[in-house]
Amino acid sequence: MADRVLVTGGASGLGRAIATRYAHAGWRVLVSDVDDAAAEATAKEIGASAIGLDVTSDEDWAGAREWCEREWGGLDVLVNNAGVGAGGRFEKIGMADWDWIWEINLKGVVRGCRTFTPDFKARGSGHLVNVASLAGIMNLPAMSSYNVTKAAVISLSDTLRLELEPYGVHTTVVCPAFVRTNLGDRLRSPDPALATLMDRLMASSKITAEDVADQVFTAVAGKKFLLLTHPDGRRSAFLKRLGLTDGQVRKYWARLRAAVEKGER
Repeated sequence: MADRVLVTGGASGLGRAIATRYAHAGWRVLVSDVDDAAAEATAKEIGASAIGLDVTSDEDWAGAREWCEREWGGLDVLVNNAGVGAGGRFEKIGMADWDWIWEINLKGVVRGCRTFTPDFKARGSGHLVNVASLAGIMNLPAMSSYNVTKAAVISLSDTLRLELEPYGVHTTVVCPAFVRTNLGDRLRSPDPALATLMDRLMASSKITAEDVADQVFTAVAGKKFLLLTHPDGRRSAFLKRLGLTDGQVRKYWARLRAAVEKGER
């Protein structure tokens, strides 16, 4: 029975909700997080195990694999959830911030997939769950670095979907819109007005982290590839494919640009 799951960024937000959903279903759950103490606290609360894991560290990933082999004899589902937020006008985002978000949001996912794919292929089963974002499809203005990393996660996932399928390994990519989580706590933005807007949009979302976690659990069970978690997100993605969203995005950017530029005066 497939019942062993590792969740990155599992101490809070969406990661915590996913870890909790699997724990309540009777799975063996490994909560991993860059904050060791928070991972331990969450694991204790939901009846899971915990490990410190910085997704930018090859050594930490090797340690996580060794833990799964030693304690469980392997892993069935890897949830690459850990990520950070960023926003701001393109010319305002420094290269250090590009490097920061690239290492966590994209290369963290790459490292996770590379760590466990050989084991999954050798066993002929396994499931990779990569948490991207609707931002990787819609590509809204003033979110260039975040958009790029999430679009890359979608592309990576689509590549792995077909590459690994013959070996019995499945892939799901999760593309939420705004969800009430703590993503904004580590948001980097040179534009304060944009950061305020992001906080307001996350706080106003009717879709909770628990709602998304339920959908992730169901998608993995059904071996579903693309998971668009929000009804309005599904509509937007559909209209985007038809080329019908540019006018709406231009209006959105006109309002946001006015607010951002006003803040500089």
